[in-house]
Amino acid sequence: MTELTQKEDDIQKMLVCKSHLGTKNLDSKMSSYVHKRTVDGIHIINIGKTWEKIQVAARIVAAIENPDDVMVVSQRPYGSRAVLKFSQYVGASPVAGRWTPGALTNYVTLKFKEPRLLITTDPRTDSQAIRESAYMGIPVIALCDTDSPTRYVDCAIPVNNKGKESIALVYWLLAREVLYLRGTLPRSQPWEVMVDSFFWRDVEELEQQEKDRQAAAEETAAPATTDWSQGPVGDWADASAPTDNWNAPAADAGGW
Repeated sequence: MTELTQKEDDIQKMLVCKSHLGTKNLDSKMSSYVHKRTVDGIHIINIGKTWEKIQVAARIVAAIENPDDVMVVSQRPYGSRAVLKFSQYVGASPVAGRWTPGALTNYVTLKFKEPRLLITTDPRTDSQAIRESAYMGIPVIALCDTDSPTRYVDCAIPVNNKGKESIALVYWLLAREVLYLRGTLPRSQPWEVMVDSFFWRDVEELEQQEKDRQAAAEETAAPATTDWSQGPVGDWADASAPTDNWNAPAADAGGW
């Protein structure tokens, strides 16, 4: 697959995952990434620039010698699974869930770390992590929507950061490009990891699917049984009575 066709395929994936749909609000510093505005007032993101910024961000991540020095943060639930999967394949340090204040500035805290790069899912929900990274001089890569603040963000990836499919796809593309640049995965070979594995899934939904799967398996494995509640198949009441008449008098012995 050539670079051109790969770019077209990636852009088609972005369209399917609605990565180009922004919000009705627009930050002044994000206006250069907006293609147009719909009749409903929703800003459409130029996903061609989104793809280019993913390539730039991947080169920044690949430039870090120790993958563990890359910290990936997501307080948004939709991005927690994508962050964990990205860290699994790239070797980064994930922080999915609540951010511990002082994790980058206070060395007394148990989760204190000194990363060389910070990747955030939403600059608004991850504002504490971005602010601490600014204090420590740590560069920041962020997934920015049309209304996201870009203060202290060094590399903004314009994308819909509110949809679980869009967030998962960006992290999947970023992880694949990092593996390409490191030489772990040749560009001539497609990545066997599916984008679906990066999607966030509700625990209750997974439990319900597992119950439905088990119920279907039990119905398939159960042997066929006769339903006796329907009564006997034949009508025994209509069966003819014995023809022998037991009430008849005994035969005379002399008749023999």
